[in-house]
Amino acid sequence: MKKVLKQVLGIDVAQKELVVTLGRLLDDLSEELYAYKVFKNSEAGMKLLVDWVKKLSDSTVGVHYVMEATGVYHQKFAYYLSEHGHQLSIILPNKISNYMRSLEVKTITDKTCSEAIARFGLGRKLDNWEKPKKVYRSLQQLTRERDQIVNERSAVKNQLHAEKSEAYPYEKSLDRLKARIAFLNAQEKESKKDISEIVCEDRDLKEDVKIMCTMPGVGELTAVIVLAETNGFELIRSKKQLASYAGFDVKEKQSGTSVKGKPKISKKGNRHLRKAMYLPSLSAVKWDERFKAIYARILARNGIKMKGLVAVQRKMLEMMYTLFQNKTAYDKKYLEKENSVQIQDQYAITS
Repeated sequence: MKKVLKQVLGIDVAQKELVVTLGRLLDDLSEELYAYKVFKNSEAGMKLLVDWVKKLSDSTVGVHYVMEATGVYHQKFAYYLSEHGHQLSIILPNKISNYMRSLEVKTITDKTCSEAIARFGLGRKLDNWEKPKKVYRSLQQLTRERDQIVNERSAVKNQLHAEKSEAYPYEKSLDRLKARIAFLNAQEKESKKDISEIVCEDRDLKEDVKIMCTMPGVGELTAVIVLAETNGFELIRSKKQLASYAGFDVKEKQSGTSVKGKPKISKKGNRHLRKAMYLPSLSAVKWDERFKAIYARILARNGIKMKGLVAVQRKMLEMMYTLFQNKTAYDKKYLEKENSVQIQDQYAITS
């Protein structure tokens, strides 16, 4: 009888369902998918799922649960597994979709997705997911709430502008729209106050935010969003991984001389991070020589302003990670010092 080396449960998460496939890696390095089932995405369904896995798996080898990050629908089950001591990894959607293409899966269903996730887990060593610290979880909820408020206010303002532009606007409608804007302004103010209070209560968090705010264009809200959405960079191991998590990784299609697609960012990451970096990038390009040079170089290459800004956004996010890791403030004159050292080195070589 073949020995089981590894067991993985691949989970495709939907709003109401958990579609799972149980697989194992045997001692001859062959992979076997041997069980499939659908459970409700509820606490009762989660308990039934864990019991089902326990019955079908080898008790001497732990089961590694692997799921795809799907908006907010995966979070409840992730917390359930973490609180009950199960090994869990959460994978970015772009990694799973790229892996599925390598399997040449022609029919995309919940079942084939769970099978691909199970195979992905069997073939790789994955980092264990850790439950976000309470402070980061609270900040994530607050920053996302504020973002929803701002989006709603923009929609109401547009509606008010349209109503005012009519030939005979109805005054009571205008009054109600103005009242909604005032209400949303007050709500945004409350949420920002709550964010500031949480930051001030945590000394380490306050220091981290202060360091990140030394970058041009980065304010307290931007720093908080970055920390909240990355759980304090808990599972980030490199700048490349951070760029992929945010959806700033570049994808390009090229084959021979006939097929050459334009390179573009994947956008298959955390959209809240990408959105948070937009306004800071505008300020950085205007006031900082380092980012101004990056923007100018990209713009000179392809003439597209947005590509230059995206390059700056990625660089800024990576630099915020570096500042956080090193616990050092941003040095605006770093380029001048670097150039000065290079000139001195060249002079020493030639003399």
